[in-house]
Amino acid sequence: MFKDYFFLALGNLKHRGLRSWLTMLGIFIGIAAVVSLISMGQGLQATVEGQLGSLSTDTLTIQNKGVGFGPPGSTVVEKLNDNDVRIIESVQGVDFVITRLIRVGKLEYNKVSGFGYMVSIPEEKEKRDYVYERTDFEAEEGRLLESGDKGKVLLGNGFLSTNDFKKEFRVGKTVKINGKDFEIVGIMKQSRYFQFNDMIFMMSDDMKELFDAKNEYDIIVAKVTDSDKIEIIADEIGRKLRNDRNEKPGEESFTIQTPIQAAESVSTILNIINLIVVGIAGISLLIGGVGIANTMYASVVERTSEIGIMKAVGARNKDILYIFLIEAGLLGLVGGIAGAVIGLGGALLIAGIANQTFGAEVFTVSISYSLLFASISFSFMVGILSGILPALQASKLNVVDALRR
Repeated sequence: MFKDYFFLALGNLKHRGLRSWLTMLGIFIGIAAVVSLISMGQGLQATVEGQLGSLSTDTLTIQNKGVGFGPPGSTVVEKLNDNDVRIIESVQGVDFVITRLIRVGKLEYNKVSGFGYMVSIPEEKEKRDYVYERTDFEAEEGRLLESGDKGKVLLGNGFLSTNDFKKEFRVGKTVKINGKDFEIVGIMKQSRYFQFNDMIFMMSDDMKELFDAKNEYDIIVAKVTDSDKIEIIADEIGRKLRNDRNEKPGEESFTIQTPIQAAESVSTILNIINLIVVGIAGISLLIGGVGIANTMYASVVERTSEIGIMKAVGARNKDILYIFLIEAGLLGLVGGIAGAVIGLGGALLIAGIANQTFGAEVFTVSISYSLLFASISFSFMVGILSGILPALQASKLNVVDALRR
């Protein structure tokens, strides 16, 4: 019997082809938005958390709070300095400290000028190897920077494909940075940390001299001996720096970030985005539900005589009710399936375009079958619920009155 209901309802929907597709438009939009944006959000979250995880759980990042927009440390009132480094090194549990400079410099090549980020590389081999290992630095052309590489730079992979300077960057060529000549010793392989692909790296001593930063740092990275005690060590570093700067808790002019805090911040932001997406999609689904209800009410009016004939030949109220509920459910189900396919396809397309644009795996799409099933099931339920009142109205029609219309 149910099979007969199903095929009868399916035939009625096919008969109203264009109207059925227009009715499902709201469902399309809602489900497509949910599937595409949440899939990209989950993929992005996994990518970011993977990058944070690769930085390991045994490092702390210390930097001063800024007073405006700009690279780390460029807009602070008081810079990190050698005294801060000594204080951090004195904390029990700190293995070693790495100081970094990140500045914006003027790059000249082939008589064309531009601006970009310059990043320091530690002079000490142990610290330099640690940076290379944790950030997966590899040379595609030439080599990485080494001790004694004065007047030399390492370029990010993005310089291989840029046309901004009307001439290819190659190992052995000379570039001017802030008016000073530097030799290119290597060009990096494409990095999963996409911001690295457009950066210029030079030895720490060169950076200090070039930017007149003799006793200041933008970031201090502290490697701890026991990652299980990283929160305790971070608290102790904070206490000692506050005492040295005569600052009260909560009024610090610096920040100390652990990998756990970084991961939590990213998760919080992405969860908020997902909630907003679900809210927008919910509105679309509500509109879709109203559209289904409107179509079903119109169908009841148009098929009043048909309902009367069905009842006259023996159809019961529940038979009419089931037929209309199945029609409404099919509108939601087909709309959900189409929306899920469109959403997943859209997510893959957007991720592909973004990755191609940035030249790195910035976006990945996390295909969650539970999400797809839940979205389609929800759209089916929206269809059923939207069709209940019209179906009840159709089932309660008096056979004599229906045949008169």
